[in-house]
This record gives sequence, C-alpha cells and structure tokens, in this order.
Amino acid sequence: MMPVDDKVPDPQPAAAPRATPRSNRSLWRSGDPFVWMTGGALSVSLLMVLGLLLLILANGLGIFWPADVERLTLADGGVVVGQVEAREAIPRPGAPAGTGVAHRIKVRQGNRDVLGADYVWIDEASITRRERPADVAFFERLEWGAFFGVPTALRDGDRTVADGERTWEALQARLAESARVLDEIRRIEKGPVTRLNYDQEQIRLALRRLEMQGVQTGPEVDRLVRERESLQGRFLEYEETLKGLRARLTARVTVACGRDRTAEIPVAQIVRVCRPNAMGFLDKAGYYVVRLLEFLFSDPRESNTEGGVFPALFGTVLMVLIMSVAVTPFGVIAAVYLREYARQGRLVSIVRIAVNNLAGVPSIVFGVFGVGFFIYGIGHSIDALFFAEALPTPTFGTGGILWASLTLALLTVPVVIVATEEGLAAIPRGMREGSLALGATKFETTWRVVLPAVMPSILTGLILAVARAAGEVAPLMITGVVKLAPALPLDGLPPYVHLDRKFMHLGFHIYDVGFQSPNVDAARPMVYATTLLLLAIVVMLNLAAILLRKRLRKKYAVSAV
Repeated sequence: MMPVDDKVPDPQPAAAPRATPRSNRSLWRSGDPFVWMTGGALSVSLLMVLGLLLLILANGLGIFWPADVERLTLADGGVVVGQVEAREAIPRPGAPAGTGVAHRIKVRQGNRDVLGADYVWIDEASITRRERPADVAFFERLEWGAFFGVPTALRDGDRTVADGERTWEALQARLAESARVLDEIRRIEKGPVTRLNYDQEQIRLALRRLEMQGVQTGPEVDRLVRERESLQGRFLEYEETLKGLRARLTARVTVACGRDRTAEIPVAQIVRVCRPNAMGFLDKAGYYVVRLLEFLFSDPRESNTEGGVFPALFGTVLMVLIMSVAVTPFGVIAAVYLREYARQGRLVSIVRIAVNNLAGVPSIVFGVFGVGFFIYGIGHSIDALFFAEALPTPTFGTGGILWASLTLALLTVPVVIVATEEGLAAIPRGMREGSLALGATKFETTWRVVLPAVMPSILTGLILAVARAAGEVAPLMITGVVKLAPALPLDGLPPYVHLDRKFMHLGFHIYDVGFQSPNVDAARPMVYATTLLLLAIVVMLNLAAILLRKRLRKKYAVSAV
C-alpha cells in the first residue's frame, strides 16, 4: 500500500484588493477636487445669472427703439403694414432633407380696433414684395395700442384742415396744440378739482361728526353748509372750464392703413407720432430717450401694457423705506437682548430656533397674518377710535401701504436678527470689559460701544431684508397692492403722507401685465422692461447700503488684540 499523506495542502491565497494609487489618495485627501467642484458650481451659477440678465437686457432695453416699418404685399393681394419682430423656421413633414424648411415672420401690425389683433404670423413664401416706405407713420395712442398707416387728411369737425402731403405738417402743429390743452386739463383735474373734492369730503365728515354728537343745527353747522355750497359753486366753474377745453379737442386725422382701408383717429388720443423709416440714428436716439423718460415718470395706460410705471416705482421705493424703518429697530433690539441681556439657556435656544424657522415660513402665511392682525385687528380699532365718522367706509381697516410694509417687516425680521447676532458675537469681549472697567453702565456700553461696532452687520441684515422684500408679491396682494392706484401715498393734500392708501408695486405690476393681460404678445415687452427696472432698484438700494457699511467698517474697525 502506498503511504497516505495526511497533510492537507494549503489553499490558494485570496487575491489581495487592488490598492488605490498613492497619488489618487493624496489628491482626494488634499481636497483639491472639492475645491474645483465648488468653483465649477459657482461658475455655472454665475453664468446662469449672467444669461438671465442678458436676456432681460436684450428684451427690456430694445422696446423703446423705433424699429423700421415694412409694407408686405402677399400673394393673395393682401397688404400688411407693421414691424417685423421675430423670424422662425417651419419644418414641413414629408419633405426631402434640406428642402423642407421654410420660415415665417411675426409682424406687429397694430391697428387692433380695425384688424382685431396686434400681431400676425406670415409665411415668407407668401410674400411677393417687401418695402419700407418713408411716409408710413407709427401712432402711439392712449387707447387701442399702436397704429400704422399713412396720414392722408386732417379734419376739424366738418372742415378739412389739410390733406395730401400737407397733412403731416398740419398734424404736428395740431398735436402740439392738443398736448397743451390736455396738459391744462390734467393740471385742473389733479390740482384745483382734486383739492375741491378733498375739501368737500372733509366738510362731509365734519357734518357727520357733529351729527354723531347730536348737533344738527347751529352756527357751526351753518358755517360748514355755506362752505360746502361755496365749494360746489367753484366746482361747477371748473366743470365749465373743462368742458370748454374738451370742446377744442375735435380734430381727427384720416389714416390709410391698408389697401382700400382707412380709419379716423382723434388727435386727442394720439400720444406721439413718428416716421421710423425716415428717421436717422440721432432722431431715433432722441425718440428712445423720450420713451424711456415716459416709462420712468408717467402713469400707465392701456391696462398697464403701455405708458409708464412711475406709480409702481414710487410705491415700491416707499414701501421698502417704510419696511426698513420698521424692521431695523425691532430686529436689532431682539438681537441685542438675546445676545447681551438674556440668560443663555434652553429657552433662549428655543427662541433662536423659532427665529430661524420663521425665515422658512411661506410669504403668503405672513400675508394672511397681516390681514388678520394689522387690517382686521389694529386697523378696525383705529377706525373705531379716530375715524368713526367715515364708517362703514374703512380708513385703516383695509389694505394700505402701511400694513403691507409692516407685513414685510415681519417677514424679514429674522434675517436682521441673525445678522446682528453674528455681528455681536464677533465683537471682542475685551471691548465690553474695558468699557465696564472705566465706569460705564451696561446700557452705555451697549449703546456707545457695541452698537456702533456692530453697525456693519446690521446693514448686512438690512441689505438681505431689502433684497427679499422688494421682490415679494404674494403677501402684498392681500395687504394693499392694487392694479391701478388713483392717487400716490404722498401728495400735496394734508396730512401729505397717506399711509392708509393702496399702492402699486413693480413686482405685482410684472405679475399683472405678464399673466393677467388679455393681450400677452403686446404686454411681453413691458414685462421685461419692468423686470429690468425692479432689478435696478434693488441693486441701487443695496449698493447704497453696501457703501454705507463700508464707511462704517472703516470708522469702527476693531482689533481682536
């Protein structure tokens, strides 16, 4: 027998795990890939923001430039006059590759009251002739939008003032006269007539106040009645003056707007008229400046899709200023108490957690709180105490710029608290101890030493608060903002600052024009222009705060030594 070897052979050793090269491990441990990833993410974010800004700039700045007007003759004999705004390809299914692509153009033909639509798409293959006649005019109107055509005659009542080639010069002169008359009408309506209406309303409220006190007769009542009759007489005189001025606005211009088609436009409805095809670069630049100034300093018209945005611009700036005045002291006082006076413990930690959580609450929730607390609570109480004679018409018991500003102050106060607390934590303890050692009280140390040093951090929180509040829309929609405000919160009538009035806001203006307008294509340019203006306002407000913060940092620079 063969000897049996009871020795079991050793199993094959398992394959050792493949070691990561030392250079790769060192690379990841050094953190360089994470640095590059962070830098790449930052670059992508900046490019996206830059792309968005370029899109807004390209679409917002060009709407005031008077583009050339084309006359397109179609194969079916039709004629379209307007400005070409876009061109896109039309792939035709079933056609051979490279031969099935056609194009169509988007033409702003205006003349909505005659043609029914401001824009029309035209297949380029159906166009037989394209020309840019120098005599085609572009009319900007108070109503019904733009109008394109050739002025052929000017009439005043039944009398023909000019026709043919003389129409253009006569129209320019009549437009200047009409503008003077309209300015005088607006001056009377916004000046003496508005003041008379205000005085009559004050007399009505005074009589109502006396009636609530049980006084229905007497010398005071007689005096108020005589003043009211005097005001009514003056009001009738102004009404006669306005009637006479409006009677002068009877001129109408006849405009040829297509083949065998004409329309009459009242001269009083024309804001301005130009011939883009006959204008040089300097003429167009001057026209651009005029349109830009009108956009910034005039009232909106045509359901906010044309004209200016001055009421919305004014309301936005005033609301941000009121919000800043309200949020800064409350945020700073809360932060100083939590950091300097409150005993650090579980309760203070819970308060800090609650403050941080408030920053994540949806803004519409703050709006609902503003309606319930400010309008229905405080506002109704103010009306009952101080404006009882005006009830049931509310004064402060309805939405207004004050309540909207306070609602946004509550929305942004967590940002100010957090930024101020971080600044307080960064101040060296030696500054406080040195002040106390010199005999200053706790309040004097906080007021004269700590607060000046923490002012840059307070401004940082205010900058973040302004940036968020300026673009908020949801809480404003239920606390005071409106589509069109009849009067500004600041005017020449006592008490001059009317915090109870409703107001317009650029953010809500963008929402209203972009999503509530029945004519989306006509409203789109105004959306881009208003968005650009809102961004500019936020940048300017933040830049002012940043410059002030920089000066304060230099003035109150501290050392940790």
